[in-house]
Amino acid sequence: MATIQRNSRTFSDLNLLFTVNPATRDITKRFDEEAIKASVRNLIQTKNFERPFHPEIGCQLNNLLFENLTPPVFQLMKKTVFDVLEKFEPRIVVLDVLAQQRPDNNELDVTIIFKIINSERPITLKTTIQRVR
Repeated sequence: MATIQRNSRTFSDLNLLFTVNPATRDITKRFDEEAIKASVRNLIQTKNFERPFHPEIGCQLNNLLFENLTPPVFQLMKKTVFDVLEKFEPRIVVLDVLAQQRPDNNELDVTIIFKIINSERPITLKTTIQRVR
């Protein structure tokens, strides 16, 4: 009988809200799906040159907020998201990127469908890109 090998790898990141764990008095962590969702959200909401010493990390979705969502612009958006996640988030495989423009609010709703490398279940992350200034 063949044995089934399972990948029991756990992914963790710091909780960027910097809440304190009452038992250990240390910063709390996020694990697995929640950690990866936070990382994906941070990557697509970061602009190039926004992180000190890492100008290459970032996604230019903010620059596309005022563009008409024509097929070429939509393909550019998808490519931008695919590229940044492929390059800086090795824990996932991106399956699809969807976008819906809300021009009255100067916002862009982005839905990213991906799966974690040790899982077959697709995960959907919805976030809103909006103009700050």
